[in-house]
Amino acid sequence: MAQLRYIPQVPWVTSFVATMSIFLLMAMVQIAHAGGLSQRVVGTMANFTLLPKPLPAPVITFRDGNGQKRALADFAGKVVLVNFWATWCGPCRREMPSLDKLQTRLGGPEFIVVALSSDRKGAKVVRSFYQENKIQHLDTFIDKTTKAQRAFGVYGLPTSLLLDAKGREVGRLVGPAEWASADAIALIKEVIAGSES
Repeated sequence: MAQLRYIPQVPWVTSFVATMSIFLLMAMVQIAHAGGLSQRVVGTMANFTLLPKPLPAPVITFRDGNGQKRALADFAGKVVLVNFWATWCGPCRREMPSLDKLQTRLGGPEFIVVALSSDRKGAKVVRSFYQENKIQHLDTFIDKTTKAQRAFGVYGLPTSLLLDAKGREVGRLVGPAEWASADAIALIKEVIAGSES
């Protein structure tokens, strides 16, 4: 039978093991927290790119349908889906009814869709598009200069960014999506729930 030998403990080894155990535990907690959200990036949301950790959104300004200056700060405390689009963009046009349905289902004190058009002809063109396509629940927001797009590093339309209630980008989806789908709603509800905790 093999004989067991006593190995004396070295203080720095014990300290190192304890420290590494704490880091491992913290990493496991972060993974578990992020895991809930990453499990929602499936199905119709499979192309949604979840950031490793939320990033502060740039300060942007744009105009509403009445020509008034607006900013993301106007929606502080809400989860915001910022959708960059234009009436001349075919995929954007096809996506708008699902954004309208999403606003109908989740819009309120905790969530809003900010459909930010880059149409150079302004609010008149957007309102006309909304009327022709029975888009009834989205407000008109315009950024003719596309400065807001560039501030977010958006170079293709449509692109949608999901911001948490603290104004941080959680992730984005480049291209059209089914925003009224069960997968999209579950993803957004998870961000809303995370904002409340």
